[in-house]
Amino acid sequence: MRSLLQDLRYGVRMLLRSPGFTLVAVIALALGIGANSAIFSVVNAVLLRSLPYKDPDRLVIAWETNPQLLDDYLKTHNEASVANFYDWQSQSHVFENLAAFRWRDFNLTDGDNPEQVLGNSVTPNMFATLGVKPFLGRDFLSEEGEVGKENEVILSYGLWQRRFGSDPAIINKKISVNSQPYTVVGVMPQGFEFPRAMSEMWTPLAPRENQKTNRTAHFLYTRARLKPGVTIEQAQAEMNTIANRLQQQYPDTNNQRGIRLASLQQEDVAKFKPMLLILLAAVGFVLLIACANVANLMLARAAARQKEIAIRTALGASRFRIIRQLLTESVMLSVLGGICGLLLALWGVDLLIASMPREFALGIPGWNKISLDYRVLSFTLAVSVLTGILFGLFPAWQASKSDLNESLKEGGRTSAGSSRKRYRNALIVSEVTLALVLLVGAGLMMRSILRLMDVNPGFDPQNLITLQLSLPSSHYSKNEQVTSFYQELTERVRSLPGVEAAAAIDMMPMGGSGGTTTFVVEGKPAPPKGQYPEANGRTSSPGYFQTMHIPVLKGRDFSEHDTKDAPLVVIINDTMVRKYFPGEDPVGRRLLDPENRVPPAEIIGVVGDIKHWGLDDKAEEYIYTSSNQTPSSSMFLIVRTATDPASMTATVRKEVQQLDKELPVYNIKPMNQRIIESTASRRLVMFLLSIFAVVALILASVGIYGVMAYSVTQRTHEIGIRMALGAKRGDILKLVIKQGMLLVIVGVVLGLLVSFAVTRFMAGLLFGVGTNDPTTLFGVSLILALIAFLACLIPARRAMKVDPMVALRYE
Repeated sequence: MRSLLQDLRYGVRMLLRSPGFTLVAVIALALGIGANSAIFSVVNAVLLRSLPYKDPDRLVIAWETNPQLLDDYLKTHNEASVANFYDWQSQSHVFENLAAFRWRDFNLTDGDNPEQVLGNSVTPNMFATLGVKPFLGRDFLSEEGEVGKENEVILSYGLWQRRFGSDPAIINKKISVNSQPYTVVGVMPQGFEFPRAMSEMWTPLAPRENQKTNRTAHFLYTRARLKPGVTIEQAQAEMNTIANRLQQQYPDTNNQRGIRLASLQQEDVAKFKPMLLILLAAVGFVLLIACANVANLMLARAAARQKEIAIRTALGASRFRIIRQLLTESVMLSVLGGICGLLLALWGVDLLIASMPREFALGIPGWNKISLDYRVLSFTLAVSVLTGILFGLFPAWQASKSDLNESLKEGGRTSAGSSRKRYRNALIVSEVTLALVLLVGAGLMMRSILRLMDVNPGFDPQNLITLQLSLPSSHYSKNEQVTSFYQELTERVRSLPGVEAAAAIDMMPMGGSGGTTTFVVEGKPAPPKGQYPEANGRTSSPGYFQTMHIPVLKGRDFSEHDTKDAPLVVIINDTMVRKYFPGEDPVGRRLLDPENRVPPAEIIGVVGDIKHWGLDDKAEEYIYTSSNQTPSSSMFLIVRTATDPASMTATVRKEVQQLDKELPVYNIKPMNQRIIESTASRRLVMFLLSIFAVVALILASVGIYGVMAYSVTQRTHEIGIRMALGAKRGDILKLVIKQGMLLVIVGVVLGLLVSFAVTRFMAGLLFGVGTNDPTTLFGVSLILALIAFLACLIPARRAMKVDPMVALRYE
């Protein structure tokens, strides 16, 4: 311990004696360690956190599978129908509990400020399944899952604080939800999030009798707790048996429908895992480049300290003691870098949180729990110590092998051995290689975003403001009331000064939600039962396509004459025409409901394709119905203005309040903002990769400059001899630049080879750009080579100015 304290004291003196070296090394390490700590804090919160439930490893999700669905994701992640869920619940024996929920919008109308709250209707056993009890009050009772007994509500801790002032007497009080009295029976604990952070209210799920037998409407999400000792594989085997049984019992609705179980922990983060692992790999590269830089600095410093080390050796210091002393100094450097890196990580985490749109961030599990907790601190400490050992071991080993006689010669030159030179060159090559990989990744993401933003969404987003309304069934129980409200609202908004057009639709493009409908084309062979084709179904008001500037390619738009008493009409999109009416005119043809729930619908028009889910959305089939014939209580109002759409928000809100003062207006955004937010995950990756790539480029350039400058210093005598023998200044310039650029070229070639292997993991984040895009590869290679050339040029110009007489006297 005493000798270790001596090493520490001596290390502090040596670092203070070389403030320039210490400052450069600490900055490089702080950048590398800070970036790693910031990204690890995200990985820790999203991927590594344990779910805040009892025995989370026993919690699973049960999905319906259907290979016939349009969307590839939904083929293995389809919601359950109510009837199927109740069959799973009654027939399974592997679950301690099986619960379900659906997303709900609630209008909280207590007081003068109506508010829309996002929440869920849950089966009464949901919180028992999760193993969480309310902080105040009680859980739902089993009988509250019956129709007529479901007017109870449980609040989130945040809503209880924000809306009700943390009133401890809130239990058993009645509040107005969707214009109906609901009794508050509980408040969930602080920090409880289910199923996402945006949920703030829960009511009992009470399906009606007709829903309990419905196997065609799929909207239930499930959570299940395995019995102790039951594995997910055993549970899957039983659920496969149940799925096969239901296929045989209900071939019309359950044909080819299976059940897939997945771990809740893994399923919760599956969509975000690739993105975070890519970023974690990127910051790992930055740290390795920083280590290479500091290792080169340590090699140069060790060469300058050869005489000191030789004296200590002559006085009896063992080789192990020399290595330990130098490693102590390198670990001290890395710990200092780690401390500064933590400060950078604090700033970086704040930047990460601020750069993510709130709605998107709330959909990422654990995002609002990102912090520098004990795990992140432990990670930073471990990285700091390992980094110090990584970049300090070889320089310490090399320094301990110095020639005692040569080092103690008076005026002797301290030239680096060939192994030390090869090691420095290898470090530079590795820096260039890693920097190029990061530049390629950032370049691919940048080109991908540019390609994505050039995509035509199928409508004109300029000067569009969008907002959402949900009419409570207590005040709008009849379809005529719903239709009348939206008709009057759109007419009032259209008459406002500065408004060019207004319309409504139930599921808006870039809104993140949708539904499908089955159909049969009249006059064509009907497919087997259970294999009916599907299309995305939307309900829009007359004037919607005009408001959105979606072209009507054939036929006509909906009109005010398409009422509930008129024959049912639909409009289809161009993709549906190409798939089901190739070479035909679909206008006038009819679509049939396979279940005969609605009368035949005549196709009156064809409209252009749009990007509904995002700009990278693939072409899918769409069927539009008129909201005057098939009204929806929840609609998006879309307003096209002549000027800045944001300026119309207050005016439109006022019109809504004049029609119904208890109706909250929410989800208000310009359409351009929705489009930008649809690319949020890609933009975040591009932004961070670009930062990491710039840091890597700077570190690599500094490393190249440092090695070349040190090389020129070491070769001063050789350069003097060359100039004395007739070498021109241009020859010296070429000599130095050639030496540096040869290393850069090797690094670029290796970087391209590594990029070919690494970028394929980014394929899911790219759009319109291949993982080995030649333009990107050539462009970033050229940029890196030019900057490296400048880093070589400065020491080379200094070498040109060497005076031969001074250089020869140097010996």
